Amino acid sequence: MKFTKNVSPDDRKMLNSIFWRSFTVFASRAGATKAHAPGFMYSILPAIDRYYKNDPKGQTEALERETTWYNITQNVGTFVMGLVASMEKKNSQDPDFDANSIVALKTSLMGPLSGIGDSIFWGVLRVIAAGIGISLASQGSVLGPILFLVIYNVPSILTRYYLTYIGFTLGDTFIEDMYESGSMKLLNKAASTLGLMMIGSMTATMVTFKSTLAIPIAGGKPIEIQTYLDQLWQGLVPLAVTLGCYWLLSKKVNVNWILLGVLALAIVLGLVGIV
Repeated sequence: MKFTKNVSPDDRKMLNSIFWRSFTVFASRAGATKAHAPGFMYSILPAIDRYYKNDPKGQTEALERETTWYNITQNVGTFVMGLVASMEKKNSQDPDFDANSIVALKTSLMGPLSGIGDSIFWGVLRVIAAGIGISLASQGSVLGPILFLVIYNVPSILTRYYLTYIGFTLGDTFIEDMYESGSMKLLNKAASTLGLMMIGSMTATMVTFKSTLAIPIAGGKPIEIQTYLDQLWQGLVPLAVTLGCYWLLSKKVNVNWILLGVLALAIVLGLVGIV
């Protein structure tokens, strides 16, 4: 791609190092005031070491800048890493460059980029990968977990890699241009819509409920509850369970407790003969 071709061998080596280090960005957390700043500082260190090699004061100031709060969906966070590397390069070469703009721009991009990253990677790609993986795994195929990892991780890793270069080569005008053209708003809307469609499809096909409960009738066939549930609304119970889980998630209930609750409910309903 043109983003990687127009980079010098030394810059390529530096950006590759930033890319590989980016996988550890969420390995540390410095509290609510710094979040994942230590991981970001470690990731961007190759650029700081290179551009401030003979400037200890500039290196110290750069490291201090990278200790500010950082938290971006890391599938797209490497764009900011490449961008910061580019701006640190300018700062090391231009004495009139405003170093405060580095922190300001990094902070301003956290919301928009996380919105895109969450919508595409968590709301769409992960759902598609999980749907395919679960479908195959439920049939006893070992390809289930393998395809889940491949479908999610290959696009994620490629995005990380190329965004590192894009951030470095395009600079701070890229996101601004996307906002001015309306592309950012369109991308967010499309990703959100597709994510909702995938969740609805998975709910309809993978969340199942079939009651064995029946009311006996003297001299006639028992009344099967499931028949009336299907006549009332096909898939009513799975939909209700799914919406209930989403409601609990909106109330900040830990997802592990929700999973345990669903499991316990299934066991109880099975034991009393309802399902």
